[in-house]
Amino acid sequence: MTAITAALVGELRAKTDAPMMECKKALTEAGGDLDKAEEILRVKLGGKASKAASRVTAEGVVAAYIAGGVGALVEVNCETDFVTKNDDFLALANACAKLVAENNPADVAALSAMPLDGSTVEATRAALIGRIGENMSIRRFTRFDTAAKLVSYLHGTRIGVIVEFDGADEQVGKDVAMHIAAMKPVSLSSDQVPADLIEKERSVATLKAAESGKPADIATKMIEGSVQKFLKEVSLLNQTFVKNDKQTVEQMLKAANTSVKSFTMFVVGEGIEKKQDDFAAEVAATVAAAKQA
Repeated sequence: MTAITAALVGELRAKTDAPMMECKKALTEAGGDLDKAEEILRVKLGGKASKAASRVTAEGVVAAYIAGGVGALVEVNCETDFVTKNDDFLALANACAKLVAENNPADVAALSAMPLDGSTVEATRAALIGRIGENMSIRRFTRFDTAAKLVSYLHGTRIGVIVEFDGADEQVGKDVAMHIAAMKPVSLSSDQVPADLIEKERSVATLKAAESGKPADIATKMIEGSVQKFLKEVSLLNQTFVKNDKQTVEQMLKAANTSVKSFTMFVVGEGIEKKQDDFAAEVAATVAAAKQA
């Protein structure tokens, strides 16, 4: 049997990027055979990825890529904020954004099957799960291909925006992207606000009007006023511009001879139900289990 030396462990780690102890265990199991140990690790890392697959991934990063009139915004998720600082995880997110922009995959499954660094996106994701021990998922992406201009803005790595616009001054586009990240509009204009959001706001306004005890005609005006106020608050062009509260975004764009054609904003974990851990209950359960043992 070949001796399991530090140099051999280091060589296996360099080939697989697996933790040192995992490499040592695999080499011991393989009797020092490097190739066999590498196979063992691949099986084990794949096993870790499978076990992690059911765990909620509500943290993560947003990555953007723009080249000319082609651009992409991608959200890649993980379980904890700690992993969002990992260089390999960030590299995966950035690589995905570039692949989306350059190859126009139909969906996440198509993106996952694309080649990446001599492997595939999916194999890279699975191997990374094995090394880090956390579940990871490519949640969503959007792609732009336009004759207009594109600009992106990332607020840290948790909020990402791409704006499609026409105008001579690129700074105006960047200002709009920053405004979107801060004010989080749901649509470009009020007539594009999703119907379900309007109905939800109308229901709330109707309940408030009923509780006010006002006559029916006044209550109707109250409801309509609330809905119109909501539409202005959530549509980009009607919002007060964050850099000048004397202007709406629409007025600022008109003064700058610029028009926004569309935008996309991703907020990490938006709409994902996070697991709520009860630490006290977990400790109590651990103590009870220890007593039973």
